[in-house]
Amino acid sequence: MNAPNALCTEPSKVLSIIMGGGAGTRLFPLTLERAKPAVPLAGKYRLVDIPISNCINSGMRRIYLLTQFNSASLHRHVYGSFKFDSFTHGFVEILAAEQTPTSDTWYQGTADAVRKNRIHFRNQDFEHALILSGDQLYRMDFREILSQHVQSGAELTIATTPVGRADAQSLGIMQTEPSLRISRFVEKPKDPAILNELAVPEAACAEYGMPTGREQFLASMGIYVFNRDLLFEVLENDHTDFGKHIIPETIATHRVHAFISHGYWEDIGTIRSFFEANIDLTSELPRFNFFDMTAPIYTRPRFLPASKINGATVDHCVVADGCILNHCRITQCVMGLRTLVDQGSTLRRCVVMGADRHESKESIDRHGQAGLPRVGIGRNTVIENAIIDKNTRIGDGCIITPEGKPDHMDGENFYVRDGIMIIPKGAVIPHGSKL
Repeated sequence: MNAPNALCTEPSKVLSIIMGGGAGTRLFPLTLERAKPAVPLAGKYRLVDIPISNCINSGMRRIYLLTQFNSASLHRHVYGSFKFDSFTHGFVEILAAEQTPTSDTWYQGTADAVRKNRIHFRNQDFEHALILSGDQLYRMDFREILSQHVQSGAELTIATTPVGRADAQSLGIMQTEPSLRISRFVEKPKDPAILNELAVPEAACAEYGMPTGREQFLASMGIYVFNRDLLFEVLENDHTDFGKHIIPETIATHRVHAFISHGYWEDIGTIRSFFEANIDLTSELPRFNFFDMTAPIYTRPRFLPASKINGATVDHCVVADGCILNHCRITQCVMGLRTLVDQGSTLRRCVVMGADRHESKESIDRHGQAGLPRVGIGRNTVIENAIIDKNTRIGDGCIITPEGKPDHMDGENFYVRDGIMIIPKGAVIPHGSKL
């Protein structure tokens, strides 16, 4: 992440506001006990680490996180991860939904969440507000979009990413003038005729630095830069959502421009997108590079021991700290913190989230006397195409696979979503279970 050649305003004059997410129903059951931004990612991170790290790396260190649903674990993680010293003019502060003399309702949407916290934002000295989502995977130097925003004279700039026709139907699509001023916005267009109108012309693709020779659309990334005055102006109403309500109206009345991002971006909104984004990290050249130390992703320091691999066969896997892999075979898997896999077991294309703590000998013995497995994955168990949430106890001789099941179903101690098997947090799978 390199700084732009010429910065038009100071990053210190930017106030970053991260949306803590709604109920996260499309990520259920991973959101059964946690908020979307608190969902573990890549073995050792949480989704919320991505936007916060991008802000820090961009020099934008005044960060508010707006939270509401299942937020306890998210709060613990943020407060344990992001602390600035007394000589740094920055903060990561949580603004949870609360009752006030003027409102006794929950956040009704992204715009409503910002509106309900205006009193906190008005007290801050800032020129621009950066609105971000808490559940996306990408790396961006926000100084670049800020620089374009100021140079173009825009009052609102929306980050966009090129997508194909299939993806365009589930995103907000922009139509722009040659200056990148947005002239039209359509939310999730399905009509082929409308899609034809929204496609970026071939000549414009070359001018914008986009690949030519294929149909492309400019999709909103849910990343907005507002001038301070405009932000407060557009909230003087009862509109609840930026994407559905505020943005379409503002395009017609103010200078709204598009910023085109050419890097990797994934909206982690569904079980399938979450699963594939994690599994992609096991490839030799993943689309998102956690090894880029020019713009590191920060998270909670845990001071865990290095992982132990005792005769295991590990092929194209991500293995976090504190794991113990005993004479097992794992292929294309993400192994989260403190994961235990015992001998003879085979895991293929799995996202294992690990455990909150290493289980004590007393706990192992107590559960063993009750006929229950220890935390982790037992002996001679086979698991494929699955997400194993935290603190699960999976016994010996189990078979866990979505094969032969419908793409969407609820079972006893398991779920299937988007054709992926999910073992929920804290579940106990007895020895010899066939799921």
